[in-house]
Amino acid sequence: MSSNQFSLGLNEHDRLEKELGGGIPSGAIVLIEGDYGAGKSVLSQRFSYGFCEEDAIVTLISTELGVKGFLDQMHSLSYDIVKHLLNEQIVFLQAEIDSGGTLSGKSDKERKQLLRRLMDAETMWEADVIIIDTFDAILRNDPQFEALVRQNEERQAALEIISFFRELTTKGKTIILTVDPSSVDDSSIGPFRSIADVYFELEMVEVGNDVRRNIFVKRFAGMGQQVGDRVGFSVRSGIGIVIESRSVA
Repeated sequence: MSSNQFSLGLNEHDRLEKELGGGIPSGAIVLIEGDYGAGKSVLSQRFSYGFCEEDAIVTLISTELGVKGFLDQMHSLSYDIVKHLLNEQIVFLQAEIDSGGTLSGKSDKERKQLLRRLMDAETMWEADVIIIDTFDAILRNDPQFEALVRQNEERQAALEIISFFRELTTKGKTIILTVDPSSVDDSSIGPFRSIADVYFELEMVEVGNDVRRNIFVKRFAGMGQQVGDRVGFSVRSGIGIVIESRSVA
């Protein structure tokens, strides 16, 4: 790991690090946007494992997977995350949001202001890289955030969390957020798009019996090497991510 980038590692396993310019910039806010099934979670899992393999400390928060589901998913991709969990190199946190749109198992008072509770969880922010998958689930279920959006004050609603993220990035930490744009208004995502240092859009296309996915690189500040405008990839059981193609603008 250099002082300017967090290496994605696994150079002998896939070409993802090379295709993305040698790694993810340190001190960056990264936004990964894509509809359901586009590959947000698997990319987050690949990033997490690669960072750990390169000696970075990672926190991964999932609003969809529990611990067993996470371990099963990583095992299916042949990413041996257990050793890193045991070494406390990665902290996996489940932010399970129930059918009522609240964090499960919490009192009514604790269910309010999800973003504030997230920011107050000091331990999770001690890592080098913090990944929230999916961030939109927290945004759309935070009553204070949603109330401000209804009043057309979405920038004000986003300002506090963005300021919090920026304070962390000044310390060299990288924040990675995944978002499903179909589940939250553009006005809510807009401020995060605007300030993201790295911005990826994911696409999934079904061709016959095959599923093809693309990473469209919309913004990549602080790149170490040349980064293409599109990286094609597939997900294969027992292998993980496989790079299919690259297109350079």
